Amino acid sequence: MNTQTAGVTDTREPWLLCAEARDYLVVGKPCRMLSVPGKDAHKQDCLIVRVQQEFPEARIVHRLDWDTSGLLVLARNARAHSLLSQAFQDRKTKKRYIARIDAPLDPIEGDIDLPIGPDLERRPRYRIDPEHGRPSQTRYQVLDNHPDFTRVALEPITGRSHQLRVHLLAQGRPIQGDSLYHPEPARHERLMLHAERLGFPDPETGAWREFELPAPF
Repeated sequence: MNTQTAGVTDTREPWLLCAEARDYLVVGKPCRMLSVPGKDAHKQDCLIVRVQQEFPEARIVHRLDWDTSGLLVLARNARAHSLLSQAFQDRKTKKRYIARIDAPLDPIEGDIDLPIGPDLERRPRYRIDPEHGRPSQTRYQVLDNHPDFTRVALEPITGRSHQLRVHLLAQGRPIQGDSLYHPEPARHERLMLHAERLGFPDPETGAWREFELPAPF
């Protein structure tokens, strides 16, 4: 892991246009790409800036961490932005992630319900905080086991920062390649976390739309 580029767009992989509609775009974000600009001048290169080179009207609705790849929906006008943002706030969207961890989970499926708050002594990390943390729920299912890793599907019920990473860490199963939470992140070339599936109500019709982008690992 090159710590000098952590948190800075550092990939030659292009973003993907997965779907184009009047009110929204569904795009695939590569790993090691910021979703939105950072405060510093060297953090201006990001997904939304690149998308706006082709679709100037595109607006960010939600984000993925710098080192997480996968699907995002972008709004193309103010009305769609408002409706999509409200859908995320009201938990009327559906997200499914794929992750790789070092060893199986037991039981093989279930819910993790643990409050999360910032780790003030080790920023930008988060931690399980029973006293001050915000309620956080994740549903998981083991998909398959291999000698060197286990693939697991994750559905966040809430949307806290680093939620999936912290919840798996709390099970003793940090995500492979995680430079913040895994004790040996350099064993893998990237964070093994990918937003594989995204569903949301169409801003124009209210009809359910669902998209999938298979994990590259």
